Amino acid sequence: MVMSTVLSNLLDPFLIFVVFAAALYGLVIGAIPGLTALMASALLVPFIIFMDPIPAVAAIVTASAMAIFAGDIPSALLRMPGTPASAAYTEDAYGLVMRGKAASSLGAGVMASAVGGLFSALVLSLAAPSLASVALSFSSVEYFWLGLMGLSCATLVTSDSLVKGLLSLFFGLALATVGMDPTSGIPRFTFGSVDLLGGFGLIPVLIGFFAISELMRNACIPTETRQKLPPVGPILGVSLRGLWSHRVGVTKGSLIGTVVGILPGAGSDIAAWISYAVARRGSKRGRRMDDDGALERITVASAANNASLGGAYIPATVFGIPGDAISAIVISVMFIKGINPGPTLFMNQPATIYTIFAIFFLANIAMVPLGILMVRAFGAVLRLPPVYITPLILLFCIVGAFSVENTIIAVAMAAIFGVLGWFLAANGIPLAPAILGLILGPLIEQTFMTTMLKAQGDYSVFFDRQIGSWLAYVTIAVWVVVLGSRVIGALRERRAARPGAS
Repeated sequence: MVMSTVLSNLLDPFLIFVVFAAALYGLVIGAIPGLTALMASALLVPFIIFMDPIPAVAAIVTASAMAIFAGDIPSALLRMPGTPASAAYTEDAYGLVMRGKAASSLGAGVMASAVGGLFSALVLSLAAPSLASVALSFSSVEYFWLGLMGLSCATLVTSDSLVKGLLSLFFGLALATVGMDPTSGIPRFTFGSVDLLGGFGLIPVLIGFFAISELMRNACIPTETRQKLPPVGPILGVSLRGLWSHRVGVTKGSLIGTVVGILPGAGSDIAAWISYAVARRGSKRGRRMDDDGALERITVASAANNASLGGAYIPATVFGIPGDAISAIVISVMFIKGINPGPTLFMNQPATIYTIFAIFFLANIAMVPLGILMVRAFGAVLRLPPVYITPLILLFCIVGAFSVENTIIAVAMAAIFGVLGWFLAANGIPLAPAILGLILGPLIEQTFMTTMLKAQGDYSVFFDRQIGSWLAYVTIAVWVVVLGSRVIGALRERRAARPGAS
């Protein structure tokens, strides 16, 4: 009875139209640097508020999934991540495109994103209640170690120079301290400016570091010597072969993304960084600096991106606790439409909740053909002369920075961080650790202070809880292995460089 009702709902022509329209909308928003999946979801609310419950939720689910993937398109073709989650593997994706492997790079993104989304949708449908109960057992201790583990990714994904990677990381952590103290509420490092009370926004910083700095870098290159964008070529066949070749990486990224997505407040950004770090240092294939190694890292992180979306809906639907900001919007819409998330939803309205789960499958299946079409369209636009494209990209950057905070100061921040990003990149300092520090700094500080207040300054509390202690040991082991391997490598190089060394 329930399955027949679900099938009937899915065959509704209006629902199919809403899914298709939301998919195109999400692809366009996600492909514009600075316009995120969260923004795509928020902008939909005034339109879907007048729809029936299922089409309203379907619109947000589809648009957010498409926007997360679409951020990979400018990341690969322009070296400008469309969403924060795409920043982890921007260099790998862009490098493949410039080496004539655009189809492989973008095909890996679209296929891995679709599979990651389907994997999390399957987990969402089969194991939502049990997995959500595990997520709810996390306290500030577990979140502290999880954040610290994510921050350790900065040492894993950085360049060969550990000093430059740590310098970038500490710069990002310093940026994260600007604004209101998370426990006392006292302003710090704001220099009396009201606009800095909320700290440096992630989107303006991201736009400045990656988009505006890239425009500045291109402006310094003479037009006649500027490398042209290679043709994309056939995508479907290459991507299917790549998907099978990197099936282990896709599975690994899907699992990591789903688990991280279940944790309230983690989100696709952290999932992408953790999975990228695991791919780069945790597998022989991902450690390679050739094209196949880059594809492995892209595949793992792309799968984690979209898998985290499905994971975030597990605590949202089972307990009414949002896993991220997007699922918080969905919960609000569900309440307005008379759908009360929680355990009773599975008993009182099973057809409704399982129709929503089925929409996850539908959206991720539609991602493959629509994503390939979007890649084609975006690539065709970029073949226009730079004199037309560069001002258009700059306009989108300004609109993206302004629309997030609705202040001119956000545009000024994007410009300032654009100059800083250009300067850091010109001196070989990686930008990725700084972004990671800005993302995870507030989480680590808040959970640390909260834990210390509850434990009255007893540091042993960080090792008392079972899950927390395991996360602590894994994080410490990562530090020991990474720093130990770096030190041993440096000693070997120094010994080999000595005169008379064999």
